[in-house]
Amino acid sequence: MKILAIETSCDETALALIKGRNGKVKVEKSVVLSQIQTHAKYGGVVPEVAARKHLEAIFPMLAKELSPGGKEIDIVAVTAGPGLSPALRTGVETAKTLVWLWKKPLLPVNHLVGHIYSAWINKDKQWTSDIPEFPALILLVSGGHTELIFAHSHGQFEKIGETLDDAAGEAFDKVAKMLDLPYPGGPQIANLAKYGDERAFIFPRALLDKRNFDFSFSGLKTSVLYTLRKIENIDKQVKADIAASFQEAVVDVLVRKTIKAAEQLKAKSIILAGGVSANRVLRGRFEMEGKKIQVPVFVPLLSYCGDNAAMIGAAAYYLSADKNNFVSPIELTPDPNLDIV
Repeated sequence: MKILAIETSCDETALALIKGRNGKVKVEKSVVLSQIQTHAKYGGVVPEVAARKHLEAIFPMLAKELSPGGKEIDIVAVTAGPGLSPALRTGVETAKTLVWLWKKPLLPVNHLVGHIYSAWINKDKQWTSDIPEFPALILLVSGGHTELIFAHSHGQFEKIGETLDDAAGEAFDKVAKMLDLPYPGGPQIANLAKYGDERAFIFPRALLDKRNFDFSFSGLKTSVLYTLRKIENIDKQVKADIAASFQEAVVDVLVRKTIKAAEQLKAKSIILAGGVSANRVLRGRFEMEGKKIQVPVFVPLLSYCGDNAAMIGAAAYYLSADKNNFVSPIELTPDPNLDIV
């Protein structure tokens, strides 16, 4: 089976060709055109600008990457939400057009579900990579989402915890602004933290004493703000120490909550997914703690941590087993607030 996948939920225009067989998927082609430089001057993504950039890029990308007629394509998959409404619409309308032209089936994919399936993408060309086993415990952590998902099987997801305020990625971005770091803030914090002492400042770890699996990062963010106000001379080393200490607090909460949930629910796999999964400290801690409880940890390749179409194609392959997941082009409308369950 070969799938063309389209992703335009935010500020990346992405296309991918995915091949699936015998319960595994691998990437034949994946192209991502980022708009980071375009939006950096605004300090964040402007939806209308993002949509215009998607429209300018997507058809030239299709013409360059695909053979005419779509003969090799079995399914067209597209991100249907959540995301920025104008941006989502560009991808959805493009997918509809291709489906009408090529007479192919259309499979809409939840962007968050796509992030989950980034862990299933084969890491080599020989179809030999291990894949997660169900039931799986998933930490989905990105710019706008921090959620713990219990996956019973393909497409059968149960949300068992989420942030009560800021997502972890939002906290990274807001603390980056406090430290006068450029957009996007997450990678900037992670890079600066390499030069800091994570023990220099003790920041709060919210809700660790609670039985539930929810998160809260607003208090941590406020603590960083008050700490900065108390320091008279904020030099490069102080900034690095704050970045490292803040990052350590976030990682500590994410890992400890996830490991506790995995043990209680007897998960056979742990999956770390979403843009923040690119953080090397977070990845390292998960792998270490997973070994301690003897549960395998699956983390996407760095190239598939951020928004990309390969993950959308991977999700479509596994979800295609249920014919109810296919829709008519007339029925498909993007949903910027689409939830995972």
